[in-house]
Amino acid sequence: MMFHDPMALAQEKMTKVCHFLEQHQLPPTPLNYQVTYTYISRSNTELVERLDRDLRNNMTIDNVYIEQLYFEFIYAEHQAELAVLKEVDNVIDELSVSSRRSQQNIKQFRQQIKNCSHALNNHDTQTNKKILAEFSLHTERLLEQQQQFKVSLEKARKKQSEQRQALSKIRKQHLIDPHTGLYKRHYLSQKAEMWLDQEKALCAISIQVDNLAEFTAKYGDVIGEAVLQRIAQKIKKYVVESGVPGRTGKQEFTILLADIEPETAQIIAAKIRQGIQKLKFVSNRGNIQFPEIQLAVGIAKRHTEADFNELANKASFAAHKALTLGRDCYISGANL
Repeated sequence: MMFHDPMALAQEKMTKVCHFLEQHQLPPTPLNYQVTYTYISRSNTELVERLDRDLRNNMTIDNVYIEQLYFEFIYAEHQAELAVLKEVDNVIDELSVSSRRSQQNIKQFRQQIKNCSHALNNHDTQTNKKILAEFSLHTERLLEQQQQFKVSLEKARKKQSEQRQALSKIRKQHLIDPHTGLYKRHYLSQKAEMWLDQEKALCAISIQVDNLAEFTAKYGDVIGEAVLQRIAQKIKKYVVESGVPGRTGKQEFTILLADIEPETAQIIAAKIRQGIQKLKFVSNRGNIQFPEIQLAVGIAKRHTEADFNELANKASFAAHKALTLGRDCYISGANL
C-alpha cells in the first residue's frame, strides 16, 4: 500500500509508529513499520478492526503476530503468483493455437489424399508422377508441422515444471516459518476458518518455551533459534497426522486440532512434552551442557470463540495458568 501523506502528517504518523513499536518491543523492521503505519493511518479497515480487538483482549503483539496481519491484509506477493499463472495461461494459449492449427493441417492433408486418389490415372504415368510428387511434398510439410508441434509441447512441459516449482516456492514462503519449518500464524487462521465453516469442533494446544530468554541471554540468538528448531521438529513429529502445528509467537507454538476433545489433546501434549524433555543440548565448543527446556502447556476447546486468534489466545492464557500453578498442563474450562 502506497501512502502520499504531506511531510508534516508523515512525521506525525512516524512518531506514533515508533511509539507503538517501542510499546510492544518490536524491532523497526520494514514489515513491522509498514503494518504499523497502515494501522496508524486507519487506511485498512479490516486490519484496524482486528488489531483494535486483539489489543483490547491483551493479546501479545510480537513479530509473528504482525507478520500474520501483513499476510492477511497487506500481502502483495500474490502478484508474483498471478504472474506465474499468467505464464501458464500463455503456454496453454500457445498450445491451443498449435493444436487447432495441427488439426486443420490434418484435415487438409486428408482432403489432399482424397484428391490425389481421385486424380490418379492408370493410363497417364506423367500425371501420376506429378500428383505423387505433390502428395509427397504435402506429407513432408505435415511431418514438419507435427515436429514443430512436438517441440512446442516439449517447451510447454518444461515451462509447466518450472512454474510448478515457482508456485511451490512461493507457497512455501507464504505458509512456512523459515526458522522452524512449521506453519505461519496466518495459515492456522485460514485453516481454522475452513474447519469452522465445516462445523468441526476445534481444540488448540499452546506450547511455550518458558526459559528461551535464558538461552538467548546466556548463549546468544543463534542458540535460541537452534533450541526452537529442535523443539519444532519434535512437535512436527508428534502431530503430523493429527493436527496443524504452527509458530505463533517468539517463544510459542500452537497446534490446531479438529474433532478432538481436550482429553485427547492432553495425551498429544504429554507425548510432545516427553519427546522434548529427551532433547539434550550440548555445545561443540568446550562440551558445555545447556539447561533443560522448561515448557508451559495450555489447552483450549472452542466454544464461542469467533476465530483462530481468540482460540489461540485462550490456549495461551491456559499455558500461563499452567506455569503459575506449577502444572505440566492446564485445560481451559476444565481445571477451574
